[in-house]
Amino acid sequence: NGGHQLPSLPLQILLYVNGVYYTFYFLATLAMIVYKSQVFSYPDDFLAPDLTLLLVMAVLEALRLYLGSKGNLTEEEAPLGLSLALTAGSVLVSIYFLGWQTYVLRADVLLNAVLLFAYGLESVLKLMAIAAAVS
Repeated sequence: NGGHQLPSLPLQILLYVNGVYYTFYFLATLAMIVYKSQVFSYPDDFLAPDLTLLLVMAVLEALRLYLGSKGNLTEEEAPLGLSLALTAGSVLVSIYFLGWQTYVLRADVLLNAVLLFAYGLESVLKLMAIAAAVS
């Protein structure tokens, strides 16, 4: 095909699915933080950081998905690389919610395990797309 690479369809589908899943993840995690603050004695100085991190993660996620999609569709490695770097930030926040937030419920573990699996899969596909764009 004359050295021209097509955008990665699996990556594009996964970015879309991750966008839908993250919306669910955000709402579920927000609901659980509210629930935990009502049911458990949630220290006030821990509630704000948990909420702030969730909001920071939402911004990271929006940028990450936008750059990943843009980089994939335009076959440019720079937005894909930036998206991959932002994924690392999202992974760190997800690990925080998985194990280090004030109260960790089974639902937190499940939600974050699925999210981390999706990040891993997406990262592999992004690396393949970057390799294809560079070659």
